[in-house]
Amino acid sequence: MPLHPQLIKTEPFTIRTYEIDNRKQATVPALVKLMHEAAMQNVIDLNLSVWDLEPHQISWVLMRKNLIIHQLPNLGEQIKVVTHCAGFEKYFTYRDYKIYNQQDELLASAASTWLLMDTVKRRMARIPDFIQALECPPENECLPRPKNKLPKFEKADLSKTFTVGWYDLDFNQHLNNVFYLQWILETIPDELLLNGRLKRIDIIYKLECQWKEEVVCETQLVADGHLLHRLVRKSDGKQLSMAESWWS
Repeated sequence: MPLHPQLIKTEPFTIRTYEIDNRKQATVPALVKLMHEAAMQNVIDLNLSVWDLEPHQISWVLMRKNLIIHQLPNLGEQIKVVTHCAGFEKYFTYRDYKIYNQQDELLASAASTWLLMDTVKRRMARIPDFIQALECPPENECLPRPKNKLPKFEKADLSKTFTVGWYDLDFNQHLNNVFYLQWILETIPDELLLNGRLKRIDIIYKLECQWKEEVVCETQLVADGHLLHRLVRKSDGKQLSMAESWWS
């Protein structure tokens, strides 16, 4: 049986000047923002947005994302983001994203894991039955689900400290998940930033981060084009996020 049209969202975008880098290509954080915008429009259509869930005192929070990039779109290029729910477990929901160009060539894809946060107690909440009742594609028709473990981070070869600003916060009143990724990409060897290309990044979000907190982003050089990353809260040394990336 085909899925209800609302369950799959196809959202068109045009790459704008504020979304590109010095190569006139969309940045990875900009591409992720477009993915999340399409997902937001999808849950609005389904009456499951953060505003719809406010009476239940729950909100969506990203836990994991595995992002694969085949090609970055250029300035002015028209793309489409296709996204849909990819299944449920007791506390987790999965969402897939695919980005295509006008020739229907796959530019990027991402599999993600989300949970619901109790907005009062600031802890994980069980997914209600009215959400789990949604019909999703069979697991074998979805992207492989994000892995739960990454290699152990051993040492910091590069590091940089950031402070959470007011405009870095999202509607959950904590650091927007895109900034975790953006800060990781700021702590990359110059040669990779100038001449390399990110092929894949797997990121795990462990703890939320609040306004004015200082965060240390550390990168370990594992091998050529293979890096490990972590974000650590400076005040107590707790890990906020971990990631693994591959570059060419």
